[in-house]
Amino acid sequence: MKTTGSDIRKKYLNFMVNNGHVIIPSAALIPENDATTLFTSSGMQPLVPYLMGETHPMGTRICDAQKCFRAEDIEEVGDNRHTTVFEMLGNWSLGDYFKDEQIPWIYSFLVDEVGLDPNKIYVTVFQGDESAKVPRDTVSTELWQRLFAERGVSNRVGDMGSEASGGERGMKEGERIFYYDSAKNWWSRAGKPEKMPVGEIGGPDTEMFYDFGTPHDEKFGKHCHPNCDCGRFLEIGNSVFIEYIKTENGFEKLPKQNVDFGGGLERIAAAANGNGDVFTIDLLWTVIEQIETLSGKKYAENKEAFRVITDHIRGAVFMIGDGIFPSNSEQGYFARRLIRRAVRYADIIRIPVGTLKQLAESVIVNYEEHYTALGEKRKEIMQVIETEEAQFRKTLENGLKQFNKITLQVHMNTKIVDGKKVLDKESAYTKQAINAENAFELFTTYGFPIELTEEIAAEKGLVVERAGFEKLMLEHREKSRAGAEHKFKGGLADHSEKVVQYHTATHLMLAALRSILGKHVHQAGSNITGERLRYDFTHPEKVEKETLEKVEAWVNNAIQTGGKVTIETMSKEAAEKDKTIEGSFWERYPADVKVYTVQGNDGTVFSKELCGGPHVSFLEDIKGTFKIQKEESSSAGVRRIKAILVE
Repeated sequence: MKTTGSDIRKKYLNFMVNNGHVIIPSAALIPENDATTLFTSSGMQPLVPYLMGETHPMGTRICDAQKCFRAEDIEEVGDNRHTTVFEMLGNWSLGDYFKDEQIPWIYSFLVDEVGLDPNKIYVTVFQGDESAKVPRDTVSTELWQRLFAERGVSNRVGDMGSEASGGERGMKEGERIFYYDSAKNWWSRAGKPEKMPVGEIGGPDTEMFYDFGTPHDEKFGKHCHPNCDCGRFLEIGNSVFIEYIKTENGFEKLPKQNVDFGGGLERIAAAANGNGDVFTIDLLWTVIEQIETLSGKKYAENKEAFRVITDHIRGAVFMIGDGIFPSNSEQGYFARRLIRRAVRYADIIRIPVGTLKQLAESVIVNYEEHYTALGEKRKEIMQVIETEEAQFRKTLENGLKQFNKITLQVHMNTKIVDGKKVLDKESAYTKQAINAENAFELFTTYGFPIELTEEIAAEKGLVVERAGFEKLMLEHREKSRAGAEHKFKGGLADHSEKVVQYHTATHLMLAALRSILGKHVHQAGSNITGERLRYDFTHPEKVEKETLEKVEAWVNNAIQTGGKVTIETMSKEAAEKDKTIEGSFWERYPADVKVYTVQGNDGTVFSKELCGGPHVSFLEDIKGTFKIQKEESSSAGVRRIKAILVE
């Protein structure tokens, strides 16, 4: 019987609890108060403040299973290892244990708990950096040598250097531990040691790879080695040892050293089952089997389409479960893109129209025991996917007709030279087959994401004027998607004085909306800068001008009345039972939470809400009159308000 992903998750968390760790819940896919990125893309990301020195409410030993999304991997999905959504198993020591505990623990978990063959595990360590005067990590190497020897497997050490030099050198007999340079085995937020500013922390890491024993493909280098991309080796875990701080005098040891481990659940499961194809693990295979039933086709003969559909539906389920609904901007753009791309591939293998929601149901069944919000939102998730598929199909047919008209025009602008078709140099299509204006029309009128236009164009041997399209999109709306650069913001832009004022104002505005519109109103997302607030909330219909004026008056009255903002830390369980406390995305919060209460000088409680801060201390610190500039639809069942403080 195959090892299941759910079993591995349970075993890991139990293993860490038995070693003194506390389990914290997975953070949401939308980062909390982080303006630098659209999505939570690693297990470490929500923990960075604590790795930088903040005290974690759950102590110095914590662990979790974190859901992650990497938008940049959408185009890579189709091979045997890339997915957009994945789970990262993680454990952290915040100034507690270090290498002597971490390395044996993880090795024991993989071999004794998961059952991996120690003969197929290879590791890499940091070779040192002479220019930065940071020594090689001999401590980790010696630990690995001892652990491998205890299992009766080879433990020789090899120097690889860079990834390229590893391909030239290859692995020698008996080698299992390999030194690589700082491009492969060093972590800091800035990258390699020489790129780190003064005050930045970082350190070496040691990565674990599983050997599937597949033949080496020399297009990836002369010889195979753990960091080769040919598919023989798969990275399954990485322990980062944050032990240095960069000073004016170079690198110095931190007084408190941290450990950050991340292990890909899907990859560990693939290793446990001896199959490098992550889509064969149970969490994904049940969806693959359902696609076979619906399409009447076999996975082995249609791997790319099956993988894209499976990954994209799973990604959409997790996104919608976190309140990310299909739209044409920011996170919603990717939810829409996943579903629409799944529709395209579903049509290729002839999955019946309207059945993608059934695949979503399979995903929910696989994950709802651990990610309980998916089960609670089952109907909503399936409905959103069904609606988005239907909406896309309405525009797809007309869009394809328009696309064919465009490509016909392209071919009309060719001429015959020496018996071959070439583009007419006097035409508008001298260098690009589909110009920016046409690509822009396909997006705005027919709902074709630019990537879909590019995919269909590539199928027809054509290219798209991408740069011009991006320019038109930037001109088209205030917040746009600038191609693959993903220049978006979410949460708080920073912690400046004005941003903090706007953040507190959103609490008052939500309280006003719930007071005037009803208790069905909850936060669905926010974006706050020093110039304005933008706030998404659940509500089924347009909010009339007269109602918005009442909301403005409610907020301004609260500000003018005066009062203070207080913070109380309590258990999440107690907070959920207290019906006077408003909260959204409960699943992203730890076991102990902060509740912010906005109370007037006369004792009136204006707002009592779960949050991560920061806020003003007194209402008089909010400078200006609250003014709503715009109310509009954000996505199905979600409205958006943009507001400012006019001084």
